[in-house]
Amino acid sequence: MADFLHLICMVIENSQAIPPQEEGKQVDIVETIKASNNEEAKLFFRQARQRLFDISTWSQISEGISALFLLTDQHGKEKQGMPARGDHIRIDIPGPGASAGEGYDWVSVEMIVDNPAPDSNTEWAIVKVRPSEDPAIKEGVAHFFDEDATSSFIVKREDDLISAEVHGRNEKPNTSAENLPDKIRNAVVGIGAVAGFAKIQWQKLVKGLLNTRGV
Repeated sequence: MADFLHLICMVIENSQAIPPQEEGKQVDIVETIKASNNEEAKLFFRQARQRLFDISTWSQISEGISALFLLTDQHGKEKQGMPARGDHIRIDIPGPGASAGEGYDWVSVEMIVDNPAPDSNTEWAIVKVRPSEDPAIKEGVAHFFDEDATSSFIVKREDDLISAEVHGRNEKPNTSAENLPDKIRNAVVGIGAVAGFAKIQWQKLVKGLLNTRGV
C-alpha cells in the first residue's frame, strides 16, 4: 500500500513538473542505466540526485557541453548548496548574450521536488525552470526562449533502473525583447535551439548526471 501511494505521488508531481505542450517545440530526452542490484541502484540515484541539485557544476560533469551554469539567489547573487524555488540560474552560452541579462540568459527555479526514498521501489528529484528576467536589473525576459517555455530536469530510480531526463515544453524564440539587437539575437539563437542545439546540450547533461565512473 505504501509503495502504491508513493507511486501516486510521483505521478501527480511529475504531471505538475512537465506542463502540457501547447505551441512551439517539445523536447524529451531520457537516458537510463541498469544497476547490477538494488543497493547499487540506490547509490547511483544518490549520486545523480546530488549532481542534479549541484547546478553550478553541470558544465563540469557533462563532457562536451558548451554552456556554463551558475546558481544564484533571487537577487542574482551566486549561491551555494541546494536550489530553492525563486532562485535563478545564470546561463552563459557561446556567442553574443542578451543585453537584458548583461550578456547572459536567465531562468528562474519554478519547482523543486526532492523525494529520496531508499526503502521504496521508486525515488525521484525534479528541477523545473522557466525563462526570466535578470533578477539584478529586471529589464524583461533575458533568454532566447519566451516565458511560456519550461525545462524540467528529472532523475529517478525505479527498482534497479535509474534515469535522467530533460523535458522542454512550449519552446519559442523570445522576439518580444525591448531592443532590436536582443530581438535579432533571440530569434537567431532561439531558432538554432529549436533546431537542435539545446537538445545536444541536454543529451550531454543527462549522460553527465548518470556518469558512474569511479563508483
